Amino acid sequence: MTEHKPKFRRESPEQRREQLIDATLRVIARKGVSGATVREISTEAGVAFSLIRHHFQTKEDLMYAAYAHHMHKASRLSLAGASDDSIPVADRLRRCIRDTLSPPLTEGAAMQVWAGFIQMVPRDARMKQIHKDTYLEFRNALEPLITEALETRGAAASATEVERLAIACNAVLDGLWLEGSMLPDMLPAQKLCAIAEDTIFAILGLSK
Repeated sequence: MTEHKPKFRRESPEQRREQLIDATLRVIARKGVSGATVREISTEAGVAFSLIRHHFQTKEDLMYAAYAHHMHKASRLSLAGASDDSIPVADRLRRCIRDTLSPPLTEGAAMQVWAGFIQMVPRDARMKQIHKDTYLEFRNALEPLITEALETRGAAASATEVERLAIACNAVLDGLWLEGSMLPDMLPAQKLCAIAEDTIFAILGLSK
């Protein structure tokens, strides 16, 4: 029997790190965090076992990098259509809602990765900090949209009020994303987006 040997590629350190992170996320989506052993990850990535230790001092460091990567990517996907200043702010909010509550963010693998990591947040200080940072990244990106939305109806709001509204809008999106990811047949993207738009526009006092 011919022994299967890992494939070695000439890539930059950054590319290799991203390759290992992507492989980690795929394994977690299938087997959970507990099943994401270093050996499983190296096999998934098609690299030598020792390469992981070269780029990450510990498995925990790889887990932290993978969680941060996953959450930053989710934020980028959610906000991808909301940054075009040439369109009305109401339409940018609709794009943010659509992108957050539609595939690929609501696909099973994305939710399974999130579920695998989220159990670590309460008991791991570094994981909790990553969660806080990425939560604020998304919420802070909502605040300028909310401020502009309020200005379109002639309402000036303090920073405290804008923060309060951003927390509320983020909570609506998070809750619908979670339920839609778990029950896609019962809660398809079109239905979720309509509910989110009604709710968020009502929170902000916007007409549809």
